[in-house]
Amino acid sequence: MAAPAQSPDTSGRRPRLSRKHREWLAAGLFLAPDVLGLLVFVAIPMVLSIGLSFFQVSGFGSYEWIGLGNYRRMVNDPLFWDSMKITGLYVVFLVPILFCVSLGLGLLVRQKLPGVGVYRTMLFMPYVISLVVVGVLWKFLLDEQTGVVNRAMRAAGLDGEPWLGSPSLALGCVIAVMVWVMMGYYMIIFLAGLQEIPQEYYEAAKLDGAGPWTTFRTITWPLLRPTSFFVLLMSTVAAITGGLDLIFVLTNGGPANGTSLAIFYIYQQAFGFGEYGYASAMGSFLVLIMVLISAVLFTFTRGGRFDDGE
Repeated sequence: MAAPAQSPDTSGRRPRLSRKHREWLAAGLFLAPDVLGLLVFVAIPMVLSIGLSFFQVSGFGSYEWIGLGNYRRMVNDPLFWDSMKITGLYVVFLVPILFCVSLGLGLLVRQKLPGVGVYRTMLFMPYVISLVVVGVLWKFLLDEQTGVVNRAMRAAGLDGEPWLGSPSLALGCVIAVMVWVMMGYYMIIFLAGLQEIPQEYYEAAKLDGAGPWTTFRTITWPLLRPTSFFVLLMSTVAAITGGLDLIFVLTNGGPANGTSLAIFYIYQQAFGFGEYGYASAMGSFLVLIMVLISAVLFTFTRGGRFDDGE
């Protein structure tokens, strides 16, 4: 006897989503704001900037197609390549110093010290201050005549230094100020990575008689490698693209273009001289350099895993 045919569901209820589909939907909703923000404020401006680099753009809004003219001009611009050299020095010194200082502070504030929460807050505080305010503050402190630093040196019987007026000292001062600003942020990142390491590993190492250096070398550093990769990558990108407002207030690219980073030179060409097409060409080249650096870091560290061939 044949089974009676089932009547179609006419209740009007929609079929319920499976658990997997609900998880995908939730993930999409959480990611949507960031994806939209990256699309609107990063991806689309980058595409428009690349397109703009093929035009001669005047400050009055006229566009003239010149093809690779801006890139040829960039290749033959000695001031641009000087700014790239200064940027290279800036990155080579800033990133390792910032990495070591932030890691050291992360290890320090991880200890159970009295008032350690206050110390963490104080170290993180410079990061939340506007770089314009930071620039004004340190310009006052480092002033050759009335600055607090030179006054303290003279009180100690030493000669004051033209900290921001000397080509050999100005870039070092900018690096020092940027380390002071950024170290609290990366300290918190390192601290988060350190707190993810199981405490049992340290207890076992202590029972085996391992000293602090051996413990750091065999436990802390290997397990902190993904965090270290993130800090290394982000600090490198921040060094190449950031600090414009600090440079503008603190030194204005001087003295003798000694602190004119590539990002500052691009800003000058765009908003100082109205060379928007040329600035777009240099900006596109700078983005290409960052992509290459990121690719090299990913290749040599295997995405932060630092595999030793095991």
